[in-house]
Amino acid sequence: ELYTMNKSKVFGSTLIIAGTTIGAGMLALPLASAGIGFSTSLFLMLGLWALMAFTALLMVELHQFADSDATLHTLADIILGTKGKWIASFAVMFLFYALCAAYIAGGGAQFNQRISDISGIELNGQITTLLFTLLVAGVVTIGTHSVDKVNRVLFGLKLIAMVLVLSFLAPNITSQYLMSMPLQQGLIVAAIPVVFTSFGFHGSIPSIVRYLDGDVRSLRKVMIIGSALPLVIYVFWQSVTLGVISQEQLLSDTSLGALLISLSQTVHQSNLSVIVGVFADLALLTSFIGVSLGLFEFMGDSLSKKLGSAKRVKTAAITFLPPLGFALFYPQGFITALGYAAIALSVLAILLPTVMVYKIRYTDFSVEPQGTEATYQVLGGSKALFLVGSVGVFIIAIQILISVGLLPSLG
Repeated sequence: ELYTMNKSKVFGSTLIIAGTTIGAGMLALPLASAGIGFSTSLFLMLGLWALMAFTALLMVELHQFADSDATLHTLADIILGTKGKWIASFAVMFLFYALCAAYIAGGGAQFNQRISDISGIELNGQITTLLFTLLVAGVVTIGTHSVDKVNRVLFGLKLIAMVLVLSFLAPNITSQYLMSMPLQQGLIVAAIPVVFTSFGFHGSIPSIVRYLDGDVRSLRKVMIIGSALPLVIYVFWQSVTLGVISQEQLLSDTSLGALLISLSQTVHQSNLSVIVGVFADLALLTSFIGVSLGLFEFMGDSLSKKLGSAKRVKTAAITFLPPLGFALFYPQGFITALGYAAIALSVLAILLPTVMVYKIRYTDFSVEPQGTEATYQVLGGSKALFLVGSVGVFIIAIQILISVGLLPSLG
């Protein structure tokens, strides 16, 4: 019997994957699926979950060919050379920036709502967006330790709030709302990038590999269960939101604030609206902290030689100013920015892993696996790789078509 990994490490890693996945993307799901109805969104979520779990396992396969502390750039560099490394770096940066922009836009609006709820003072939306960004930037700039502590507390609270919200809303589901069908086929396609982005956790795979010392059996378990938990929770969340609010009402205003207000009004309990609000705040905050920390470390890493003194402050400026600019210009840009994130996530989580695995398996590329035992290969052969790769290209194409106005945009 192989040495089995410490159970608590495996459990912890599973939660990290689930926690990375369940974030602000979850808030966008009902908004993105408003026009397509519950049953169609269920098929979409199942398909995209399977796709993301598959490519996560491809990443586990790839990590056998490098040290356990390798990042995506290292892998791309070893397997695809300098070009590959540049593509990976650019995609990471683009993904982080797009997500930060989405979270600042969504979070700024939320924060504004929260301040006016508590104090009754109506502040300018741009001021609250700025304040919100400064708060998070402060926590992130102080360092990873503070982030880890803050994040644990927030994550615990987020789970409690989520369970409360789901249990409060569940009795109010109207079954005929759940039967509503897609209003137009184009909306199904347009929903794909946003739903896809809400299953993205691939940025945290390298740190999990490092944490579990590259133990393949544990990693497989963590990837499958860690991504399946969000799937289960999303199904509940979708049934609760799409089952409580009618399709017309969801489509009449596709902003995040409107969704939360209609959820609170449906259930005539004043404390529920508080809990829904708290959950949304925590989901945005945990996602934003996680992503901006990733971007901050990535930027600090890439530019450390060039920055000289006051490194952390400069890195913070490079990290937070571009997405802040986007959010100030497009305060309604939550869904739009999540859509753009889908392009980068397709490159990172689908195209790069499939191309790298293909190269290692099917070309005369010689690289020795680091472990001694038999090398793990994901099932499905080259057919699966081609299928998955083409879905990645398809998702990018959808987002480009939405951007140029050939497909209906959401939000």
